[in-house]
Amino acid sequence: MSDHARIRYLALGDSYTIGEGVAEDGRWPLQLAKALRDEGIALDDPRIIATTGWTTDELSAAIDDAEPLGDFDFVSLLIGVNNQYRGRSVAEYRDEFQGLLERAIGFAHGHAGRVLVLSIPDWGVTPFAIQSGRDQGLIASELDAYNTVARESCDARDVAFVDITLVSRTLGGEVEMLTADGLHPSAAMYAKWAALALPAARVLLTAR
Repeated sequence: MSDHARIRYLALGDSYTIGEGVAEDGRWPLQLAKALRDEGIALDDPRIIATTGWTTDELSAAIDDAEPLGDFDFVSLLIGVNNQYRGRSVAEYRDEFQGLLERAIGFAHGHAGRVLVLSIPDWGVTPFAIQSGRDQGLIASELDAYNTVARESCDARDVAFVDITLVSRTLGGEVEMLTADGLHPSAAMYAKWAALALPAARVLLTAR
């Protein structure tokens, strides 16, 4: 396919999108893009706006700094873990997440059917959390509340929502699923996220 026909991809997020501690090709958005190309969908590697530690408001500010970004054919969004980590309210998250979701739709030519949101994984199962004496039950319940907000916001706008929280809880404490810091996911875990996102992304990018 010629260059002008390739699909432009924007990935918005935090450490989970930039892939803290993994090689560039191990990041889940790049693994997803490759999987789609392997199926014949001419998706470019993503333009990534993400940094470890960002909250919803910090991501929004970074988008402001990066503009004008132009239009994209596909946009992914995964954000919120640092809001929870810093003890911010669900109400604040709702307002700021919805603002980011609207911006993501705007970047996708105003087409909600070209936006994909991933749920926030549960870092409470990681060795870092356990060794730090964190309350795993509290982390889980707070993240569930955040993810409920994200899912409801997506449903209201007909945006695809992919749940990666379950796999993070099931496998997220295993050594091979983590980087050396015992907190951030490894490329192997990101591969599982990409595999979960692939069916939804395929539908979004092949729908007429």
